[in-house]
Amino acid sequence: MRCQSVPFLVIGIGLVAGGCAGVQGVTSNDTGGIIPWTPETQQIAYSIASERCARYDKYARITSVYARPGDYIGFSCVWSPHARP
Repeated sequence: MRCQSVPFLVIGIGLVAGGCAGVQGVTSNDTGGIIPWTPETQQIAYSIASERCARYDKYARITSVYARPGDYIGFSCVWSPHARP
C-alpha cells in the first residue's frame, strides 16, 4: 500500500515546487500582457498577442521587446488597428 502512494507524493511535490518558479508562459488580460522572451517567441510574439487580444475583440500592439533571457515582450490590446499608441 505504501508503494502506491509514492508516485502521488512525487507528483504533488513537483506541482508545488513548480508554482514557486515565477511567471511561466504568457500573462495577459483585456488591456495587454507580457510574453517571456526567447528567440522563438520573439518571432511569433505578434501572433501570440493577437490571439490573446482577440478574446476581447481587440487588436494587439507590441509595446516593448527586451531581447535578453529572463526579460519579456510587452503588448497592449487596443480597440482599433489604427489607434495611436
